[in-house]
Amino acid sequence: MTTSRSTYHHGDLRQAILAAALDVIAAEGPGGLSLRDLARRAGVSHAAPAHHFKDRTGLLTAIATEGYELLAATLADTPELRERGVRYVRFAVAHPAHFQVMFQPDLHRADDPELLAAKERAAAELRAGVTALPAGTDAPRDTGVAAWSLAHGFATLLLTHNLDAPLGGRDPGEVFRGLTGLLSSAQLGDGAGE
Repeated sequence: MTTSRSTYHHGDLRQAILAAALDVIAAEGPGGLSLRDLARRAGVSHAAPAHHFKDRTGLLTAIATEGYELLAATLADTPELRERGVRYVRFAVAHPAHFQVMFQPDLHRADDPELLAAKERAAAELRAGVTALPAGTDAPRDTGVAAWSLAHGFATLLLTHNLDAPLGGRDPGEVFRGLTGLLSSAQLGDGAGE
């Protein structure tokens, strides 16, 4: 069954195309994305998506930008570093297609001003968790990299279903919170024996 222009009732074609693209990416990955297919899904001409995004790279850049904005909003107003990590993991679970695109810079335009601004807002929120650490924390930049690596690695393993068996249906955010607690306890334990 073909869809005709008369079936288009979205009101906001740009958002309709973004939503359809996120569905495709979640199901098939970024490689499955085609502007022509998205136009067919939206019931518009094959040229309509290009009007809003120019090309596939433009669409993926818009998705990455939106993802970084959503991540920044998710992390905002969370003072504790561990809770920022939990929110990071929950963001990845709630927005898996954004997450896939955001961290593959070869998919989008690295010099896009809106993307750069959104990335900076998200980075500032990530850094804010480290700046909230108690005074005297050694190597805050390294602490930030370690915390981001832990949250990002956990989220990536989660989204690729590598943690299905170990999680056994448990809430990923709660498991992540527990893991960071284990690491903190292990670090304190190492220092106690010196």
